[in-house]
Amino acid sequence: MTTAATETDASETAEKATDRPIVYVNGKMLPKSQAAINVFDHGLLYGDGIFEGIRIYGGKIFKCQSHMDRLWRCAERTRLIIPVSPTEMIRIMRECVRANEIVDGYIRLVITRGVGNLGLNPFTCPTAGVICIADQIRLFPPELYTKGMKVIVAERPRIPVQCLDPRIKSLNYLNNILAKVEAIDKGLLEVVMLNTDGYVAEGSGDNVFFVKNGTVITPPPEAGILEGITRQFVLETLCPKLGIAAEQRLFKLDELFGADEVFLTGTAAEIIAVTQIDSHVISPGEGPITSQLRTLFRDVVTSDNLPED
Repeated sequence: MTTAATETDASETAEKATDRPIVYVNGKMLPKSQAAINVFDHGLLYGDGIFEGIRIYGGKIFKCQSHMDRLWRCAERTRLIIPVSPTEMIRIMRECVRANEIVDGYIRLVITRGVGNLGLNPFTCPTAGVICIADQIRLFPPELYTKGMKVIVAERPRIPVQCLDPRIKSLNYLNNILAKVEAIDKGLLEVVMLNTDGYVAEGSGDNVFFVKNGTVITPPPEAGILEGITRQFVLETLCPKLGIAAEQRLFKLDELFGADEVFLTGTAAEIIAVTQIDSHVISPGEGPITSQLRTLFRDVVTSDNLPED
């Protein structure tokens, strides 16, 4: 192969990389290099908007209806009018999945307040923006899913429910990001966040569970958490199928440190064991109940009967 041919191939590869993924932005399918929003969009100026992270398994959208329900609940709580119907949103997602030839991957839906002025008033934005990205995501290295991971307790607490309802999956994730930075500064990947009353809330982007004497326990919504779709799937589907008792209640760090097992759940994270929190060793590796839940989860999402409700 000549040098000129090699340079041409390299140029074409680089150009293709800038074109993928193909992104839906306000009615248009655009290559990554051209996908952009107006600098006066309140989503950019103030973090004024909402989003959903959704998994694709085998070309199907996992728990699609649950994600749509949560997206529209969040819109209602923020007085944000989504300019397309749930049916049209699902069509947009499927179009993005097809355009990017994704079999197993991740969808990020972003609804911005839209273009307005430099004031805070959201009602100067006549039409909300709609963005759909279908791509890949990996939060944690594959080996940690059997080995388990170490985390720390964040010094930064969750924003109180009275200040910003965490059930709203808003574009303002700075509280979570600054907690995540605490972990990164210590060479780790995740944290456990407490609420301002000292109760365990959640991770920077995951829900927290622990196991004690065969029972799976996770914080309730009033602890200040996002009600995760995977969290719900564990509580309402996986635990009952395995005959594992599950409950939601408030608890503090002493119970978490004394747990038999700890694990995190999330759309991007799926189910992953935590083996150490700060200096407290929880288990030498993934515990038996965590393993059962993760195995069943993988069986379900790789089956022909993927739940899309």
